[in-house]
Amino acid sequence: MEEAYGSRYRGAIARARRDEDDLFMLLVFAEMMGVPNPAAYYTLELQPLLLERFHDWHRRMGMEHSPLDHFRCC
Repeated sequence: MEEAYGSRYRGAIARARRDEDDLFMLLVFAEMMGVPNPAAYYTLELQPLLLERFHDWHRRMGMEHSPLDHFRCC
């Protein structure tokens, strides 16, 4: 049933999921970019897990190079 109902909206669902993932990446790496993050204590341990996806994220956000001065991924 999920396939029958979801096939029509597959693109919209994928776009919404990508938007949520982008917001989550911003939340996790906000403190490193100089944006105050009230949840930094909780998101700090997630940074090593998300570093593999960081390059794709900052390119999708329109940043040519890494926005972090001390972290080069390009």
